[in-house]
Amino acid sequence: MNVKQAASVLDLLEFFAAHQRPASLADIARHFGWPRSSTFNLLGTLTARGFLYEPKAKGGYYPAPVWAALVGQIEAAQPIPKDMHALLQSLVDETGETAVLAAASGAHALFVETVESPSSVRYAAPVGKRVPLHVTATGRALLSQMTPAERSAILQRASFESFTDTTLLSAEAVEAEIAHSIERGWFQGNAEFTQDLAGVAVPFQLADRRFALLVAGPSFRVGARLEAMAKLLRAKLAGYLAQR
Repeated sequence: MNVKQAASVLDLLEFFAAHQRPASLADIARHFGWPRSSTFNLLGTLTARGFLYEPKAKGGYYPAPVWAALVGQIEAAQPIPKDMHALLQSLVDETGETAVLAAASGAHALFVETVESPSSVRYAAPVGKRVPLHVTATGRALLSQMTPAERSAILQRASFESFTDTTLLSAEAVEAEIAHSIERGWFQGNAEFTQDLAGVAVPFQLADRRFALLVAGPSFRVGARLEAMAKLLRAKLAGYLAQR
């Protein structure tokens, strides 16, 4: 599902985040290939609601501070767990790979906090990235925390597309991998969604919120280190949770 008007607002925010300067109606319409009339209507609506303003007369539009205020209020109600960035950074420092905090969002895992590897060849994992629950270690770690009914509802609707040669292609295969991972104590990513990417993930809960912690990188660099990375990840997480 893609609601055009909503998508346009999000595209516009990403445009300003990337360009970081005011832009005229003509600039915006030209950048996106939007009709001037619909661009005018969109900008006019956002300006009338106080979400855009003109820093100087006829100097172009720019997002108003109200966005930051609203996001701050939303984040304050459901904040990223305290000191999580420091935990992720410590994992990156000790493994050299990308570390991610993820939560379930529908049929996907949503990356809500990340620290990327300093290596030039690394797993790119920006905040806001989404990956399917059923074909990733992160996703299966999140699925493992759901009730059988919740998990079944997601897997029944899943599209078992083959992304790589190792993609799991049935609900039964996913359930079996989850059971095996729970018994082992950690979840393994084996290039099922992204070619040549491997990693380890573990699930955890804080109050009523479910999360997964992931460390991942190129298979050639982490393939032989998965068990050691999982041991480190579990130890770091246990220490973190003991302080909560």
